Amino acid sequence: MDAPNSIYGPPQMLPPPAGTFVDREELIKYVGEFALSQGYIVTIKQSKRDKVVVLGCDRGGVYRNRRKVVDESSEVQNTRQRKTCSRLTNCPFEAVGKKDEGLWVLTVRNGAHNHDPISNIAEHPSARRLSENEVLLIKEMTEAGLKPRQILKRLHQTNPTLRSTPKHVYNVKAKLRQGNTAVRNFRSLAPWTAALENNSQAVVEPGRQRNSLRVSNLIGGRFIDSQAFASIDVLNPATQEVVSRVPLTTDEEFKAAVFAAKRALPAWQSTPITTRQGIMFKFHELIQRDIDKLSIKITSEHGKVLKDAYDEVLKGLEVVEHACGLAVLHVGQFTPNVTRGVDTYSIREPLGVCAGICPYEFPTMIPLWMFSIAITCGNTFILRPSEKAPGASMMLAELAMEAGVPNGVLNIVHGTNDIITAICDHEDIKAISFVGSTAAGALVHSRASAHRKRVQTNTSMKNIAVVMPDADRDATLNALVAFGFGSGGHKCISISTAVFIGGFGPWEDKLLERVRQVKLNAGTEVESELGPLISKQAKDQICQLVQRSIEDGARLVVDGRLVAVAGYNEGNFMGPTIISDVTVNMECYKEEIPGPVLLCMQANSVDVAINIINENKYITGASIFTASGLTARKFQSEVEVGQVGVNVPVSDPLPFTSYFGSRPSFAGEVNVDGKAGMVHFYTQVKRVTQQWNTIHNTTTDRGILGP
Repeated sequence: MDAPNSIYGPPQMLPPPAGTFVDREELIKYVGEFALSQGYIVTIKQSKRDKVVVLGCDRGGVYRNRRKVVDESSEVQNTRQRKTCSRLTNCPFEAVGKKDEGLWVLTVRNGAHNHDPISNIAEHPSARRLSENEVLLIKEMTEAGLKPRQILKRLHQTNPTLRSTPKHVYNVKAKLRQGNTAVRNFRSLAPWTAALENNSQAVVEPGRQRNSLRVSNLIGGRFIDSQAFASIDVLNPATQEVVSRVPLTTDEEFKAAVFAAKRALPAWQSTPITTRQGIMFKFHELIQRDIDKLSIKITSEHGKVLKDAYDEVLKGLEVVEHACGLAVLHVGQFTPNVTRGVDTYSIREPLGVCAGICPYEFPTMIPLWMFSIAITCGNTFILRPSEKAPGASMMLAELAMEAGVPNGVLNIVHGTNDIITAICDHEDIKAISFVGSTAAGALVHSRASAHRKRVQTNTSMKNIAVVMPDADRDATLNALVAFGFGSGGHKCISISTAVFIGGFGPWEDKLLERVRQVKLNAGTEVESELGPLISKQAKDQICQLVQRSIEDGARLVVDGRLVAVAGYNEGNFMGPTIISDVTVNMECYKEEIPGPVLLCMQANSVDVAINIINENKYITGASIFTASGLTARKFQSEVEVGQVGVNVPVSDPLPFTSYFGSRPSFAGEVNVDGKAGMVHFYTQVKRVTQQWNTIHNTTTDRGILGP
């Protein structure tokens, strides 16, 4: 039965969807590959190379019966008739690409055709293109003095499909005379381009973004220099040297990145998850290979010492390791015979195009939190790194492509508020993961939710340590120093406040002794334990909070604001700072302090300390240091936070465990880590109910299948 043709008519040849492309060749390739999937061939009709290209349908194959009907009553006997399946005049199809603000924008002028689709596209004369190796052979034979027909005869030995005319050879020779040995136009529309292209091997231009100070965008598998005039300087916090310049990506470039991600989605989500896991295994191996380079890049842009940078990459590797075993968590559920002969099951499918917005605190770990899980689940991804520390993300992107992530699966765009707004508003982006400030997180959550996107936002947070009089002195002091001042105080798990039960006095001298041993220097120095802050603005903000706390009645125990580091006079250095006699009404307690500042409070009992914690809505983690199991049990039961430590600081969890609690520092669908925050966030559930037997009890089935 010819249902498709008799009911719906012959197959319809669709025009390619409009889009935005980074260059002319990418546009031509896109139109050509789409045309091949529809059964027609396009060629360049007209081209002003730097401004416009017009693509038309190169007709061929079997055409409709265009024989004219002759009226028998007509006296005209010599009416000219067109033979069946003869060529028609020009096909009206036209696609136009115009260059606009550095990008090529595709529109369809006329998407109609006046012929049938080609059943076997490889039989079309225009499909018989020369490969790049054949072009090089033509060049060699031409230089040797061979004539075109002699060249063609030799080429026939390896490629019998070439036409018996030297037309192609003449065209290639013309290209060679112009110095174009790559002849990209000859390859871009070949029918085997889409079929034989190895999608698991990305076309990489290694190290392109390192050739100049200006950081590139990654769009559709290529590192593209932004056409934006405005840029932001990335400074080395220890020297104020310009490390790189981050462009404020244009709106058209952002749309091109989303279009590339959307275009890559069908092939990537249909790729077996075991294949995607295999790419993650290779990605993990490459990160381990280049972990020293990544650490140096982090230190040069962020300022944290090399050891902290190295540890950060290791934490990111834990997430990649988790992605390598994601198939176990990607399974659905199956329930057989829910009613007579009926089975039901659920499957997990990717959401589509997802996006991540990252802060500067962890330039490697947080991007790996996001895109390594998202793409392993079958999504494509748009990453916006921090404009203050973009280098590590670009290095990760190169490694991901080297591992085999296909073109368009991972894209990177740079910018600030405009790009964040565009990510929230774009209809093709289905989910957003955000880590950053409270104000920005509130904006992202409200704006993205208004566009019905899936959102998770993780914002500013504070962690408190409660110190009981019976706590182990050495272990407690080590934890306060390491997590109070480590990584420049930029850790989201840093201890910002310590509450001493019974008073701060018995601990003060020993704490000062430990703090004076902390070695402040540039992050690249071997013995450095504390590096500079990321910017002068960050240091000024912290110094202002410290000054206001003193004015409010707090006591400055250790002042690190005026430290000097030999050889790095221009660095944003701030030494360990301790403020005591802090109360809950002071601004320094209410605000997050992203720097090496430890606030010291006092309380008469553990009950008072628990109340202090529970009344601060921004506290997400709390620890207690004590030798009493009863006190620890009371603390962990009554404190209202998502992360609790007993004789240990609040620590980063493993990827398969949940991290954030339900405080205002988190908003959205699910948390970041754990099965819910990773697999569930980046996938959606589809339920299928099926029945295969033909005889069933309609009364029994009515409850499942309906009346």
